[in-house]
Amino acid sequence: MNEENGVGHVTHVLVLPDRGAAEEAAEALAGRFGLPEEPQLVRDALAGEDDAEDAQWLVVVEDPDGEFSAAELDEFAAEWDGWREEP
Repeated sequence: MNEENGVGHVTHVLVLPDRGAAEEAAEALAGRFGLPEEPQLVRDALAGEDDAEDAQWLVVVEDPDGEFSAAELDEFAAEWDGWREEP
């Protein structure tokens, strides 16, 4: 199952404006939510753009037990001027 009600595996994706914000957020996220390791960072270039400054950075958070609150992750991402993508 892929539900956010505490049942099943969920992958959360936080979208952040730059690499620095993504690195800081990943480190803070691991500590705040007690993750066993830092989440994966992925560069997401905007369509047709090759310049690194025109990229968003994704923080991919695996949530095997579906226990992270969407509202908490929304607030967390907003601290770095980002947002959480809906699964």
